[in-house]
Amino acid sequence: MKFSNIVFSCVGALLVSHASLQAAGESGAVILTEQGVKNLGIETVTVEESDFEDSAFALGRIETIPGSTGAVSSRISGRLVELPVSPGDTVSKDQVVAQVESRQPGDPPPVIPLRAPVGGLVMHSDARLGDPVEPDKALLEIADLSKVYAVARVPDYQAGLLKPGAKARIRIPALGEKVFEGELLRFGTAADAENGTIDAFFHMPNPEGTLRPSMRAEFTIVKSMRAGVLSVPKESLQGNPANRHVYVKHAKLPNAFDKVIVQTGATSNDRVEIVDGLLPGDEVVTRGSYSLGFAGGGGGVSLKEALDAAHGHKHNEDGSEMSAEQAAAAKAGGGDDGHDHGAGKGSSSLREKFFMATTALLFLLLVLTSIFRKGGKNENSDFA
Repeated sequence: MKFSNIVFSCVGALLVSHASLQAAGESGAVILTEQGVKNLGIETVTVEESDFEDSAFALGRIETIPGSTGAVSSRISGRLVELPVSPGDTVSKDQVVAQVESRQPGDPPPVIPLRAPVGGLVMHSDARLGDPVEPDKALLEIADLSKVYAVARVPDYQAGLLKPGAKARIRIPALGEKVFEGELLRFGTAADAENGTIDAFFHMPNPEGTLRPSMRAEFTIVKSMRAGVLSVPKESLQGNPANRHVYVKHAKLPNAFDKVIVQTGATSNDRVEIVDGLLPGDEVVTRGSYSLGFAGGGGGVSLKEALDAAHGHKHNEDGSEMSAEQAAAAKAGGGDDGHDHGAGKGSSSLREKFFMATTALLFLLLVLTSIFRKGGKNENSDFA
């Protein structure tokens, strides 16, 4: 093979390699070191088609069901002489909850027992021993909390999308992470014009009695269910509503992630439908996606700067945590880094070094080619 052919083959290979790296950068790819991936805590999930809930989030409260409460009162006037229960106690139906001494003459005066009209929780009492008792005054309020209403304040524009029987997952912040199931019964009789919401009443069983009136509730209301929908976790999405993107693990380059523009559809509680931009099998970054936005933001942003912005404290150039000595030295010297510049760089530095090296090598090859061609011409002239 002629020397000139060898030269041009090397030049072509270098240009292809440089073009591939340059294309990766121009397409929004972020190229990290292996240590950089580890330090950013990058995690990915494989995109696949699955069942997708089109759901809505709402806030609300717990209420007692009308008709499930009862009041304890006396049919005669008298004086309260016994009160064996207090608010918070659980009573059964027909249990004696108070004794009233009649004002009718007698020695002793007759005592009338008062019984609970319903079983449940004693919610309220204003009575004290010795208080006068009148028929028009209730002594106790009792509520049956075996079933309750969970009332969601649903935006009125979504009310038309919900039908009786719709399901909801309901979380009560006061009770931790436990999730309850509710079923939509009906809507309120009037909307809240000021807030643009309407009450939606969900029936909830409460066998353990842990749900209490006025507790705050968080609702994930399922509007519809579709099969075979491509979706990603919410934390994968970056950008503004008009320009959403995700980071996808590069198919060939190690520790590289492509910035991919996507078109989104419906939103569920923790996932977002992807209408266009991704294919099943793509590995999408979840944890660390926000930090990749800094690393790939352009303008020579390094891995160190990405980690500094993401974690709120200083790192070394290779992304490792600063030791106490390095932090003290950086503070004393007024510098930002741990003086560990020999470690791995970000994608911008890698491309710059590659470009400089290939440029120098190309120049050398072109000089050698020129010399070789001149030598060839001189040899031909000697033979002429």
